[in-house]
Amino acid sequence: MLLCAVPSAPLRIRPRRRPVRRRIAVDGRDAAAPRLAAMRTRVLVVDNYDSFVFNLVQYLGQLDVDCVVRRNDELTVDEALGYDVAGILLSPGPGTPARAGICVPLVRAAAGRVPLFGVCLGHQAIGEAYGATVVRAPELLHGKTSEVHHDGLGVLAGLPDPFTATRYHSLTVDEATLPPEIEVTGRTASGVVMAMRHRELPIDGVQFHPESVLTQGGHRMLANWLATCGQPAALDLAPRLAEQVEQRRLAAIG
Repeated sequence: MLLCAVPSAPLRIRPRRRPVRRRIAVDGRDAAAPRLAAMRTRVLVVDNYDSFVFNLVQYLGQLDVDCVVRRNDELTVDEALGYDVAGILLSPGPGTPARAGICVPLVRAAAGRVPLFGVCLGHQAIGEAYGATVVRAPELLHGKTSEVHHDGLGVLAGLPDPFTATRYHSLTVDEATLPPEIEVTGRTASGVVMAMRHRELPIDGVQFHPESVLTQGGHRMLANWLATCGQPAALDLAPRLAEQVEQRRLAAIG
């Protein structure tokens, strides 16, 4: 099987057993409860059965955001759109976009209604939803880093050019098959698509893993997306968090 991320045992997220199914947000609150004025911004994270999901959720929590996490096959598109959330993040995961549950139809249905951000498999799902072809990557990279050259648009605003990103994938979006409304914003030195965005709608995707300690500026990328979700305060929190990760990254590479 072609993989977008390292296979792992599924993380089980069990709802409490009640007559009406309740979903638990990351901070422990009932995700179905009425929102209070003091409640933080919430986003829906569609979990594509990946071990990296809760690293992303942790980053989002550090940026003062609550997450509702649902597996890609345990809800419908209508149910996903029914959540009172400011944005939807499509996680990494194994396999292909066609096997990623509701991801591809959700992108089509949510476009223009709520900001979307796809990571790795989620990024590929955005490409497929817009008619692009997902093909075998020129090289298989799992846990390897590459420099990403970019134009500073969308979620990549404010990042150094190039920056280092961690990759776990054997598939990639074929740039030649992307429609005009989707622009590539980041590539490797060899031309592999690493980031793209919709020219008019708040839809971004990255092929690499912003939540990896070896990726530079992961908090800033998520904060850029959260700003489009109505959470600009995340941009104030990101620099300190990014610096902490950078210190760990430098220590890791020696």
